[in-house]
Amino acid sequence: MKQGHIFKTEIGGREVIVETGKYGEQANGHCIVKCGDTMVMSNVCMSDSPRPGMDFFPLGVDFEEKLYAIGKIPGSFKRREGRGSDKAILTSRLIDRPLRPLFPKGLFNDVTVVCTALSVEPDYPPEVWGMVGSSIALSISDIPFAGPTGAVVVGYVDGQYVINPDSKQREASSMHVYVAGTADAIMMVEAGANEVSEEVMLGGILYAHEEIKKIVAFINDMVAQIGKPKKEMDYYHIPEDIDAEVRKFAGDMLDKALATYDRTERQNNQDEVEKITLEHFAEIFPDKEREIKDSLYYITKEKVRAKIINKGERPDGRGLEDIRDIWCEVGILPRVHGSAVFTRGQSQAMSTCTLGTIGDAQKLENLDEEDVKKRYMHQYNMPGYSTGEAKPLRAPGRREIGHGALAERALEPVIPSEEEFPYAIRTVSEIVSSNGSTSQASVCGSCLALMDAGVPIKVPVAGIAMGLIKDTESNRVAIMSDIQGLEDFLGDMDFKVAGTAGGITAIQMDIKIKGIDKQILTTALEQARKGRLHILGKMLEVIPGPRAELSKWAPKIISLKIDPDKIGKVIGKGGETINKIVEETGVKIDIDDDGNVYIAYIDAEMGEKAKKIILSIVEDVVVGNEYEGPVVKILMSNPDRAPRDRDRGRGKKDGKKDKKEDKPVKEEQPQELGAFVNIAPGKDGMIHISKLSEKRVAKVTDVINIGDVVKVEVIKVDEKGRIDLRLKEIISKASV
Repeated sequence: MKQGHIFKTEIGGREVIVETGKYGEQANGHCIVKCGDTMVMSNVCMSDSPRPGMDFFPLGVDFEEKLYAIGKIPGSFKRREGRGSDKAILTSRLIDRPLRPLFPKGLFNDVTVVCTALSVEPDYPPEVWGMVGSSIALSISDIPFAGPTGAVVVGYVDGQYVINPDSKQREASSMHVYVAGTADAIMMVEAGANEVSEEVMLGGILYAHEEIKKIVAFINDMVAQIGKPKKEMDYYHIPEDIDAEVRKFAGDMLDKALATYDRTERQNNQDEVEKITLEHFAEIFPDKEREIKDSLYYITKEKVRAKIINKGERPDGRGLEDIRDIWCEVGILPRVHGSAVFTRGQSQAMSTCTLGTIGDAQKLENLDEEDVKKRYMHQYNMPGYSTGEAKPLRAPGRREIGHGALAERALEPVIPSEEEFPYAIRTVSEIVSSNGSTSQASVCGSCLALMDAGVPIKVPVAGIAMGLIKDTESNRVAIMSDIQGLEDFLGDMDFKVAGTAGGITAIQMDIKIKGIDKQILTTALEQARKGRLHILGKMLEVIPGPRAELSKWAPKIISLKIDPDKIGKVIGKGGETINKIVEETGVKIDIDDDGNVYIAYIDAEMGEKAKKIILSIVEDVVVGNEYEGPVVKILMSNPDRAPRDRDRGRGKKDGKKDKKEDKPVKEEQPQELGAFVNIAPGKDGMIHISKLSEKRVAKVTDVINIGDVVKVEVIKVDEKGRIDLRLKEIISKASV
């Protein structure tokens, strides 16, 4: 048997084992990371040559959820894993983001990172081990990479920071923060929190970084022992002579082109400079259009960044902390349960809120022990027209899924509990115009839509995106509030912060340079807090809080609790009972395993009727209580009863026949003894003929018939559960 290399360390107080060299020998880099019973395999590969025509680094990262890891067979028709779940896609993004900035500029070879969850123990989620494993595999491979990076999750439980919290700690934690970085700086933050302060969040990130430094040292030790020499490669670069000539020719023209604050005019000016420059150099540098365009891009980037760093002047004329003009409106879509538009500059989100029953909650099949139901769902869509592009619609990509998840994480802490508000809730943000920070516009728009729908959120939430320009030569830094598209494209950081007036609910930070330090984080968080409060003020001018009533188009819900042992009685054989209630009342009924019953209705009378029927099924019949129901059967004496043998042809002891036997036997006529009334599904009681009236009644059918609806009183329930009734009133007669 082939022997590999085994390395051990401790992360967050738990032993972590890394094995490499035994499997996956054809990949450029391979390892398996084990913590507890969780095992994640990471493999990395690079193509031998650049992809033709490529002008960006083609890094592909996939996190593979295999249900065999938790002993499950997939529920799909083919019984195999298909397209990755949203959680798998989000984990792929977590792995990708801290790695991407650390590859050399000009590397256009395809690089793939594949992390596969092989075995999962709930106390040790696989996501962070995919992040660590991918860094190990790249670092020990021959692929050029300026790592290693480390990664952890940090929680906050009872005032203490916890690294990689287990399941119980995660439930008790007020924040869940993924942090990745190098030994020197933080590269990526992805956080969800329950209104924690900026100080607590910053402390958690810095606490995580101390653990990351230990992980990086551990990986560096592995590299020293078994790391492959990095490949020597030729990276794409702009030839110096072309760059020098383009700078000389186009520099002044770009200064004038960038002088305007109007985005459309500025873009038209830049396009004109590019056209003139390409025409000028068409014969001087033939077949070098790409290099000329790249030179123009870097010149533009330098000029925009220099203005911001040296003058504090942004492309649209704002100061570093200025927020673009904001306007909002709510209730714009008449048949939608809740709707809003949030506009900030040229970024505009049209958000909707739809309410459904608990049965509408999203069912997730993932690597948890039990399938999860998600009651609050947020989705984000950004079609081509939002940026003026004519391109076909596609299924949501990783960016759309990531932005939707970020907004969902930002709003989830303020969603009322199921007990307070027994609805499934879906918000959707359609980005109808985009110029930076649309994920945070969707946070604001969806918060407004929730309030317009009458969802009693705890407090309103707003979001803002911060940007960073860092001059590596002078080490000067400019932090910008509410960045727009050009600043994001040419800047060094995209730092999104969402929260309430009381604290942070979500963070997403991506860095394009080799990390940021404590001072930058501190300043960015405080600047974001001020901007968030400003935006919240603008939102509350339009709608100060949730509406007092739900939309007339939204379902109304009655909730009640029943004994779980009686759920089967409400459902009935093959669903017969519950289907009959639904058919009779037009409501929708959801029942969970704990006995929570949710009745969704449009007609209030029918909702109450359904509730009354269900209660009548599960409640014990009480003597003295009154019920209503139809007559379902008339009880008759038995006309077919045959005489017993001892009454037939019996002679006297002397053998002589009894003379009475020669007389004809008179046939007994059936008698009406009473009636059965259905007082609840599955519950019938009997009215004896003597209980139909205070006067003597000859025949039951003289008073009531099958199909009549009557009101009755319970007068007795015997030890076998048989119910005796007294007629109180005839409510309606059956039609003939």
